[in-house]
Amino acid sequence: MAGGWDEKPVMPRSAYDRQVEDSHEATGNRPATSDKTSPGLDLYWIPIGAGADVVRIRGTAFQLRAHSDIYHSALVATTSDASFIIEMTPIPAARGRQDRGVVSEGPVGSRWARRLRIFRYEIRRWRDGVIPDISFAVASPVRVTNDVGLVQQTLDLVPFTPTPVWGRDELHAGEMWTCNSVVAWLLTRTGLVTAAGQPPRRGRAPGWDAGVTMAQRQTLPVDGTEPQRDNDALPVR
Repeated sequence: MAGGWDEKPVMPRSAYDRQVEDSHEATGNRPATSDKTSPGLDLYWIPIGAGADVVRIRGTAFQLRAHSDIYHSALVATTSDASFIIEMTPIPAARGRQDRGVVSEGPVGSRWARRLRIFRYEIRRWRDGVIPDISFAVASPVRVTNDVGLVQQTLDLVPFTPTPVWGRDELHAGEMWTCNSVVAWLLTRTGLVTAAGQPPRRGRAPGWDAGVTMAQRQTLPVDGTEPQRDNDALPVR
């Protein structure tokens, strides 16, 4: 799924262009799973720019010149009790981390600027959360599994997702780390990456292969507990 495009990589609209205020988050769109009555894990493909050919990041416009459509991915894990949004996103505000289900943070672009909120991303496991751009999702949702055990395993793994510098190949995985890396890492660790399939027709998901590579490098200790992340970008409080 790897591949470059003509412009310098930018965080997808769904993951880093949207400066979502708390009021917007509260009224965002809740995803519709492929089967609302049964637990399962669903994958969503959301195009960068949400259908536009210009992405606006922090007030600056960037023209997309991709050779094919570029997608941001997110997961929705549905249990018998609730649905959980699993996604790498921008940090919309210093407050509300617990409300958004934030389990960890990482730097964007460079580690030296990570003290500034706009240069950090967050990884969410958000109970009954929302995805503001869900209405733009293409060929989605993809039901990855109905196995309740695998759904719970995916949820349990989210806090252990690596958090290297976004947009860099800091882990030497052969591709930059992006929001897609998080989803691919989780699906590979749970043995579900093949079931996820490919992005929509003529689409690519930069960073996906990095997540697969990192997950394949890791092995569980003898006691079955999760290993420390393969980077030193620990959660920023």
